[in-house]
Amino acid sequence: MRSIILCIALAGCLALAKAHSYHMGNCPTVEPMHGFQMNRFLGIWYVIQKTSTASKCISYNYTRGEEPGEYLITQDSDHPVLGLTPLKHEYHYTGELSVPEPSTPARMQVRFPLSVAGSASHIIFTTDYDNYAGIFTCQKLAFAHRQSATILSRRRDLDRDTIDNIKAKLSSYGVDPYDLSIISQSGCPRGNDTLDINIDPSTFTAESLGSAVRKAGEKIGDGVQWVASAGSKVYHKIAGTEESTTPSKSEETHRVVPMMKDSGKYETNEVEWIP
Repeated sequence: MRSIILCIALAGCLALAKAHSYHMGNCPTVEPMHGFQMNRFLGIWYVIQKTSTASKCISYNYTRGEEPGEYLITQDSDHPVLGLTPLKHEYHYTGELSVPEPSTPARMQVRFPLSVAGSASHIIFTTDYDNYAGIFTCQKLAFAHRQSATILSRRRDLDRDTIDNIKAKLSSYGVDPYDLSIISQSGCPRGNDTLDINIDPSTFTAESLGSAVRKAGEKIGDGVQWVASAGSKVYHKIAGTEESTTPSKSEETHRVVPMMKDSGKYETNEVEWIP
């Protein structure tokens, strides 16, 4: 399962790269909303339109982080690559949000696990908290930047007038509203019969990757042991000899001896390998 996640993560990199538009120069100046209240903004939002993406059924879930002023944003979607197959699935991608300037809470920084270029700005430039919201993200590159705009709704649809008003705001900031793709919110997977794919900040930690490598090594070791055992049996069958089943003196010396504990359970003198 870990290998599947890693492969999908690589495919996710390509999908995420398409969810932005690239431009020369610095990021455009988008004004954060005045008087923004994050506690009212938390919760689930459905993506109505988003810059250049083939994904559908996208939603954002804003939740509190472990520390004050830290938040998490989880993007749930139908992955564009797996969407070409009959496999029912949900792709969960979690990033970390921080507020560099507490006096301007609508101007945040976001960092996702698959973002090799680092963190990006995450600006909420308009919302009424109960119906709609507009978000703009931008990431500075060497001589250019990549940007993405998103129109959100508390429901799976949004009226045309509100969408046009948000697009007009984007245009006033120098952001092309025609770069936005319409996101389908119909036929979205629901229930427990779907494959859940989770990519979060802990997916690519040293501990997580080490566990994957260790498990892969154990499987390879089991395979080598099985092949050696099978080969030995074939050899002795052809040679007309029997494999020795009598343990050697050294084997008897290192034999694991079960001992009864006071609790009634058995324990052995074998020391487990500690990773």
